[in-house]
Amino acid sequence: MPAFQDSRARYLFEAVYCGSVRAAAEKLGIVPSAVSRQISLLEEELGLALLERHRHGVVPTEAGQLILDYHREHTAHQHDMLAKVDAMRGLHSGSVSVVSGEGFAQELIDGPIRQFRQQYPGVSISLEIYGTTEIMRRIREDAAEIGLVYYPPADSHITARGTARQPMHAIVHAQHPLASAPHTSLQELNQWPIAMLQGVYGIRQLIEYAEHADKIHLSPALTSNLISVLLAFVSSGQGVTLLPPCSVTAALASGRLRAIPIHNPAFQDAEMQLITRTGRHLSPAANRFLLYCMQGIQAFQTDQPIG
Repeated sequence: MPAFQDSRARYLFEAVYCGSVRAAAEKLGIVPSAVSRQISLLEEELGLALLERHRHGVVPTEAGQLILDYHREHTAHQHDMLAKVDAMRGLHSGSVSVVSGEGFAQELIDGPIRQFRQQYPGVSISLEIYGTTEIMRRIREDAAEIGLVYYPPADSHITARGTARQPMHAIVHAQHPLASAPHTSLQELNQWPIAMLQGVYGIRQLIEYAEHADKIHLSPALTSNLISVLLAFVSSGQGVTLLPPCSVTAALASGRLRAIPIHNPAFQDAEMQLITRTGRHLSPAANRFLLYCMQGIQAFQTDQPIG
């Protein structure tokens, strides 16, 4: 059975993850030839090609994918071992890695992160912001321990540790003509300038599904990949946007904005989910942070009103 040096698998992983040998070298702070050399040595040790090089980058061969899976599992096991060592020190040190959508960041900081750090100041928290697809990928590949995501696609590799139904709403300024409406519709909203998310986000995918159900096409006056831009558009009185209330809790609580229910069956059962990879044994710190999220995020408290 061929042997190989575990450390070389990282160079293969970075080349595939970054999309090219050159990009991997830039991330690692070394010259591209050094990355290529380590991958070539790994291929020699195993007697198999691990990468296919194309005009736009590199992709793993079947054997390369096996090495990538091994590297991810090995890294996850190492992280779990170190987490158990941290647990023996009583959560006085360690780290928790979290990925979430932009709309959840402020509430995470004001609630769970603040409360957790008051109790465990020696544990650091990494919070990175991505769209739905990237959040799912990072959880699935153990690049992060905990994810907070809206309207995620079904994935057997992902387990929802907490769910909260969050129908899509129209978000309007407190002085907007719709601010006091008990409900609205896509047809009515189409009369106003609309700001919408672009890119691979659960929110945008859900809106497209609702448009199809209502046989209507919304023509946005503004698109952006940032929720903060959409809220600035609404707050300045320029129009409306479509978002789940859980992504604008601070603005709703301040009274500056209003969340108006939308009549559309596609919106009614949409959920936000607190997710981890299926089968992953979280560190004690991550498990404890999960509890803080369940207790400190408004949407997970079923007695909390929307709007």
